[in-house]
Amino acid sequence: MSTTRSVEFFFDFGSPTSYLAWTQLPGICSANGAQLVYRPMLLGGVFQATGNASPVTIPAKGRYMLTDMARFARRYGVPMQFNPHFPINTLPLMRAALGIQAALPGRFTDYVTIVYRAMWVEARNMGDPAVAAEVLERGGFDAQAVLALASDPAVKEALKASTEEAVRRGAFGAPTMFVGDQMFFGQDRLDFVAEALQAN
Repeated sequence: MSTTRSVEFFFDFGSPTSYLAWTQLPGICSANGAQLVYRPMLLGGVFQATGNASPVTIPAKGRYMLTDMARFARRYGVPMQFNPHFPINTLPLMRAALGIQAALPGRFTDYVTIVYRAMWVEARNMGDPAVAAEVLERGGFDAQAVLALASDPAVKEALKASTEEAVRRGAFGAPTMFVGDQMFFGQDRLDFVAEALQAN
């Protein structure tokens, strides 16, 4: 998608900075008459393709990031709790996101909200299938149906393709946003996303 009146949001539930960006992007898009286009991808696949790694692999940077994310949460006025189970394998969750986006588009934003809150507000271990099922059922989803979507070969290929597209377009981490051909990385670049929308 190349229109400048939209923001493509490449994200992974396992990224706390993607959570922070997600809390702000709907408002930014609404204020600028733009569409928010959710693009699920697998952050681990991006890291593998680009040679990048999570900031927490560098202890000093990891400590700083924890402090910085808390600052942003306060600035945005949103709840956030760093997940003690981090890093969490989000592959089934990201596959399910694409499956729901295609098969149940009316429930997609509900799914995103439920998973992000479980991950970064409630600090649940969403890598545990039993925990994930309980969270989804509580949110009104049929956990078995969601699991079936995540296991669909076409959905698996779609997530792989989305991840490869992100890398091809220059992504090296999450969140990555595109306004037309302009790429913006990180929850700390949302002001530039807004400026790019206002310029078009």
